[in-house]
Amino acid sequence: MNNLTPMMKQYMSLKYKYKDSILFFRLGDFYEMFFDDALIASKELEITLTKRDCGMEKKAPMCGVPHHVADTYIARLVEKGYKVAICEQVEDPALAKGIVKRDVIKVVTPGTITDSNVLDEKTNNYLVSVYMDKFGCGISYADNSTGEIYTTEFLGGEFESFNFIINELGKISPSEIICNEGFSKNKKYINIIKNKINPYFTVYKDICDKQTICEKGIIDLFQVPSLKDLNIDDKLYSILSLNKLIDYLYDTEKTSLDHINNLVYYNSKDYMVMDINTRTNLEIHETIMSKERKGALVHVIDKTSTSMGGRLLKTWLDQPLVDIYEIDKRLDMVEYFYDNIIFADQVNEQLKKIYDIERLSSKISNGNCNGRDLISLKNSISVLPNIKSLLDTTNNQELTKIGNNIDPLSDIFSLIDIAIEENPPISIKEGRLIKKGYNKELDEIRIASIEGKEWLASLEAKERESTGIKNLKVGYNKVAGYFFEVTKANTSLVPNYFIRKQTLTNSERYYTDELKSMESKILGAEERALELEYEIFQVIRNNVKKEIKRIQYTGKLISIIDVLLSFSKVALQNNYIRPILNNNGYIRIKEGRHPVVERSIENDLFVPNDTYLDQDDSMIQIITGPNMAGKSTYMRQVAIITLLAQVGSFVPAKHAEIGIVDRIFTRIGASDNLYQGESTFMVEMNEVANIIRDATSNSLIILDEVGRGTSTYDGLSIAWAVVEHIATNIRAKTLFATHYHELTQLTDKYKQIKNMTITAKEDGDDIVFLRKIVEGSTNKSYGIQVARLAGINNKIINRAHEILSIIEGSHEININKEAMTDSTQLSLSDYKKDNFINKIINIDIDRLTPIDSLTILNNLIQDAIDLKEN
Repeated sequence: MNNLTPMMKQYMSLKYKYKDSILFFRLGDFYEMFFDDALIASKELEITLTKRDCGMEKKAPMCGVPHHVADTYIARLVEKGYKVAICEQVEDPALAKGIVKRDVIKVVTPGTITDSNVLDEKTNNYLVSVYMDKFGCGISYADNSTGEIYTTEFLGGEFESFNFIINELGKISPSEIICNEGFSKNKKYINIIKNKINPYFTVYKDICDKQTICEKGIIDLFQVPSLKDLNIDDKLYSILSLNKLIDYLYDTEKTSLDHINNLVYYNSKDYMVMDINTRTNLEIHETIMSKERKGALVHVIDKTSTSMGGRLLKTWLDQPLVDIYEIDKRLDMVEYFYDNIIFADQVNEQLKKIYDIERLSSKISNGNCNGRDLISLKNSISVLPNIKSLLDTTNNQELTKIGNNIDPLSDIFSLIDIAIEENPPISIKEGRLIKKGYNKELDEIRIASIEGKEWLASLEAKERESTGIKNLKVGYNKVAGYFFEVTKANTSLVPNYFIRKQTLTNSERYYTDELKSMESKILGAEERALELEYEIFQVIRNNVKKEIKRIQYTGKLISIIDVLLSFSKVALQNNYIRPILNNNGYIRIKEGRHPVVERSIENDLFVPNDTYLDQDDSMIQIITGPNMAGKSTYMRQVAIITLLAQVGSFVPAKHAEIGIVDRIFTRIGASDNLYQGESTFMVEMNEVANIIRDATSNSLIILDEVGRGTSTYDGLSIAWAVVEHIATNIRAKTLFATHYHELTQLTDKYKQIKNMTITAKEDGDDIVFLRKIVEGSTNKSYGIQVARLAGINNKIINRAHEILSIIEGSHEININKEAMTDSTQLSLSDYKKDNFINKIINIDIDRLTPIDSLTILNNLIQDAIDLKEN
């Protein structure tokens, strides 16, 4: 360290403070990176790696990027999961004694980045703070780009707390998590989160003096007398996680957090709960296979006109309501838009003119906005009176209330309108920002500058005439200042009062005392004008910043209108109807449709289906039928219709009565969790265990092919036991699709279970899927026919038919027989004898090949030996 150059010592001292960040070190017009940072950045950014003398024997690896395009490179690094610490000069080089002072002015992380060129405009970018110990956990999260901030907590054991955390994280989808050391030490938990969500992780030390140390920062940020005013005075775990979230934001932003001013504490029980598996299986925000928005539910129902509306729609989909009164208020507004198309179109045309007010507010608060941002805000504000007026004319109480609450922000509009040029430059230090007439001093300086340039033009004309040099011209550059330029051929005509300034290949440059005198006046005026414009702009920006709360509140109201209008657009375009909500525990759907699948099928060929579920005689449906017939689609559409209804949207059906559900659970499809060393079957059993543990009688459960990941008898036994447990203990509305046809016998034992089947029509060895669900059952899965459709070799298909015949003739399962107790248990020899005889009786000799015969004979001989030994 002692051998390093002064500049490199400065670099290393800052790097030591920001070990986990790539340090962008400002040197002149570049941000430079050294040592390991340079090696990483050159590779990730694909920029040239060079070397620089650092005072040691070996030169330091170095790479750099121009300061004016640094945002692009920073964004690329953050997208790849790195933190970037931005180091700037913090004193005027002209006043510096020795090396210029530098310091980190901001740390950009995956969870704090606000660059709109990087962020998805319709997705929040959340930073989450988790605090957990053996008694409970707290989760707080904020979107630094919009100012939204939320907190919640859970009291319970470690296992229950983690389930709460993972399900909340599944809803939040954070790009970065900060957590306490105690939580981070559980590698299993961390690995599960990384595997399912893959956020950037930062660990902070556990807190000793838990509550006292945390309150002040929270109170100071939200400017309230006490935590009672935030409704979290008794929420210890929320306080702990929230305090660390705020500290982290201050540490990275290094400026005020005025845009984060409205804390929302919520209880997860206030919303329908969906675990992380359910959100994935229902493909709400992205498809399972491609992880794309197209093909997911949100792609169909998002017709919002603003970025704010798109983000709120995502939030609503993640948090369906459970209060019928609140749901009906949303539905009433959607219905008003639906019934008044001209009115809806008028509102929609106004919404299209609104920019992202929430993210503009954040940029203003952080001091990152430019003139164009203020013009975007002004243009957005300009349509607010029109929207307010439109809403005031409705006879819908809720829409009228929103209209009354919209602040037209006319004072902010006027300030920007009279002060800021309509087409300002991107930079706020280049001038051309402030309108003429706004500031008297600035106008006078500009006049002096203009008059000076007019004087230069007249001086050029005068000197051309007096010297006879026709191509003489006045020029300017930053290095030389103003000068007369004369070609080499005309230097003999240059008068004596011209003083040589610079010699070029083809010309000479001169100045005069008169020109030099005017130069100082012109350049002084231009420099002062730039300085003054920047000062004025900062004052305007700070005045707008004082009104951030008003701007954000109005932005939130606009986003609500946008989402409700989007619901009505989708309903009109796709023929959705208003659902009827009830607290009586039943779901009745007539001609329900899957909103995504129906859009992918051409010529309106989607087959709708009816559904009836209640908590009595139609609690559980055992659904059988062919592969590919539509069982999974049917079950998913019931779940999605229920979800949409509780969000406040119209639904794809002819009629829908939806009993409020507290949770939706799904266990669909097969997947390995190789990262955790878990097989497909283990993943399946984990998901089933979570459902059995957390479901209530008010839940909706979707189970698809439970038990298929193990042996037939094991799987059937598990499926049987699960259905019985739901029927007798949980009593939740359940759709259970299976190829274990033996389960259809459960209807003989439990009146709350019904058999349903997806119809299919056989045509020789082929099959036609009718995709209609009807009451009844089937004992065929048509798997071999599906294999034929998939293109499996005919020889294999034919052999499969032969084997199927042998298997079907050799066993029988009757699950209505009670398991044997000690009083009724047969002796082992009696049982084996019965089994041996049944095997012989069930052999279909006509179908046996020679190899089959030998195999079966060998097995019978072994069974006979076993019987003799017993």
